[in-house]
Amino acid sequence: MFRRLVGGPSRLRNLAQNQPYAIEEITPAGTSLSLLVCGRLRVSHKGEVLHTIWPGEFVDSPEFRATRIHPRQPFQVMGFEVDTINSVQFSNHTGNCRAVLGSARRVPDSTIAANTRAKGATEPCYKHWRGHVLKSDELCELYEGLRLNGITDYDYVLTGYTADRSFLERLVGIIKDLKQGNPQMVYVCDPVLGDTWDGKGSMYVPEDLLPVYRDLVLPMADVITPNQFEAELLTGRTFSTQSEAIEVMECLHARGPHTVLITSADVDGARKNDRLVVFGSRNQPGRRRERIRMEMPRISAVFVGTGDLFAAMLLAWLHRHPHDFKLACEKAVSAIQHVLHRTFHCARELAGHEKPNSAELELRMIQSKKDIEDPQVTLHASSL
Repeated sequence: MFRRLVGGPSRLRNLAQNQPYAIEEITPAGTSLSLLVCGRLRVSHKGEVLHTIWPGEFVDSPEFRATRIHPRQPFQVMGFEVDTINSVQFSNHTGNCRAVLGSARRVPDSTIAANTRAKGATEPCYKHWRGHVLKSDELCELYEGLRLNGITDYDYVLTGYTADRSFLERLVGIIKDLKQGNPQMVYVCDPVLGDTWDGKGSMYVPEDLLPVYRDLVLPMADVITPNQFEAELLTGRTFSTQSEAIEVMECLHARGPHTVLITSADVDGARKNDRLVVFGSRNQPGRRRERIRMEMPRISAVFVGTGDLFAAMLLAWLHRHPHDFKLACEKAVSAIQHVLHRTFHCARELAGHEKPNSAELELRMIQSKKDIEDPQVTLHASSL
């Protein structure tokens, strides 16, 4: 759940080609960045050498041998060092089967430009999963160790999936403590609450998390990345048009975040035309108001972990382009599109004439390394 990012020269080795390559510095020499992240921990079932795993099933291997990685890996590829503590540890991703108070509910994962119920689309849900959830007391114990050692000087906080109210409340206290120590720290929140399934919204976390996000988390958040359903839950307002989406973003701004990205929105009949929309708004003191809209094609498959990856990529590109909100959004969304298209193409090749299964639809992020480092902008944002 916690990650430390340190900018500066970094090198990895591409063992597939046995050739070294340098990673471009994001920060000037002598400066550093640090990041705290909350999310899910999973272990690989494919037999690769691994150390730690987080949502999206990443493998942190000294030999860089794995085929799938966690969104922390893009940070490392872009020149950051990363430390992680995770909120849950599962044997594999739960796909569309979310654990809710001890029972499994079939609901979709947050997706970017992915059709969650397209004709012929597969449902990437493994039949079995095992693991455990980090308890709130364990979270506090881990944070206390960081605090006692004086290594809580984070510049960024990124939180994602949390399934327990007491855990989220403890996390709120930690973020508040971190902000008191560093008022300039930026908190990025991916409020994982639920998604739309067959046109109907469904929560896949306990309902008592909603008021905590709305009343405690949002006032501290600087950047928030909800999907349409989550944005509607947090504001109590639904939207189906662009003007209504702007009103919802204004409501979110009023609760605290200066930057809002609404993902996978269906407005003005976009879904009927096999399109999805991303809306973005930035309202920082001393800067002019910026709003953008991006449209993208839907893909007839369900992908797990795209929301996690999007939040990671958005944070990274907002850091790299702090004064160009439009370009940062274009880079983040285009990177996701490259990963999804490569994943879908590989899955279809592996599946042959059958529908791709869960393992075949795992995000191909290592194969997409170059697109993550420097994505070609294939989707452009329009200013609103």
